[in-house]
Amino acid sequence: MTETAVAHPTEPAVRKATPGEARAPRRSGRRRIALPYLLLLPALLLELLVHLVPMLMGIAMSFKELTQFYIRNWGDAPWSGLDNYTVAVDFDAPVGQALLKSFLTTCLFTVLSVGLCWLLGTAAAIFLQENFRGRGFLRTLFLVPYALPVYAAVITWAFMFQRDNGLINHVLHDQLGIGDSPAFWLIGDNAFWTLLVVSVWKGWPFAFLTVMAGLQNIPRDMYEAAALDGAGVWKQIRHITLPSLRSVNQVLVLVLFLWTFNDFNTPFVLFGKAAPESADLISLHIYQSSFQTWNFGTGSAMSVLLLLFLLVVTGVYLLLTSRGRKASDV
Repeated sequence: MTETAVAHPTEPAVRKATPGEARAPRRSGRRRIALPYLLLLPALLLELLVHLVPMLMGIAMSFKELTQFYIRNWGDAPWSGLDNYTVAVDFDAPVGQALLKSFLTTCLFTVLSVGLCWLLGTAAAIFLQENFRGRGFLRTLFLVPYALPVYAAVITWAFMFQRDNGLINHVLHDQLGIGDSPAFWLIGDNAFWTLLVVSVWKGWPFAFLTVMAGLQNIPRDMYEAAALDGAGVWKQIRHITLPSLRSVNQVLVLVLFLWTFNDFNTPFVLFGKAAPESADLISLHIYQSSFQTWNFGTGSAMSVLLLLFLLVVTGVYLLLTSRGRKASDV
């Protein structure tokens, strides 16, 4: 005899979902996916308005013969094609020679500034990893240059570097007796080193903060095991700390490079509209080429060339670092 399964009268019957009910979860899922993009839309539109539109206008201006005669209505300036770019990269002419010298000065300045910022920030972060009395105070003190407004900090440095009544000459010449006479720090060849000191003082706390955050992800057990194996402090830094901070340092160096190479506020506040020749960074040089000579077409072409250079360097750097990261993972 065969048994027939009879549903219990108290059990609910299984009901098929209607087409409208089946589409409801799909709609809610689409809404959840679209919600973050809708929230980001106002910020994206503002970013396009503030950055992209002026950048496109600058690119358009680089193809025009825009001088002081067309400031009122720059759209009426005659079309010059690639003439502005030809003038900017003609290194046999005075304009091209000045731009090339400013570019090389900026490269040297950026290498020294980024290297010193990374070195000081990494050393301070590693030093403050150990627990000791006053560590919290030192961490706060090291972050003061990063928290200060740029203009207030650079103006203070400008007063300190004054020749006659500045603090730097008072300490070096009057107190320590270094040099026959007070030095000129804001003009001549010393202006480059003055700018470098201010840039490093302003930038190294960011490196310190970034590296200190990266060190929190390194397990302390690795250092304890290395110490038991007889590894000293320098070996631990070389074989544990630096390899573990590789990804952090890759981002840190790129950000410092872009900030330093594009820095306009520091030299402008420190030296004014006309920087000394030894400290003629390319950002200030482009400003002078545009607003001192009133040749905005050539200045815009220089800005576009600088943008292309930074894009190429950033792309090559990201390509090389990504390959190195994949090789190390293998």
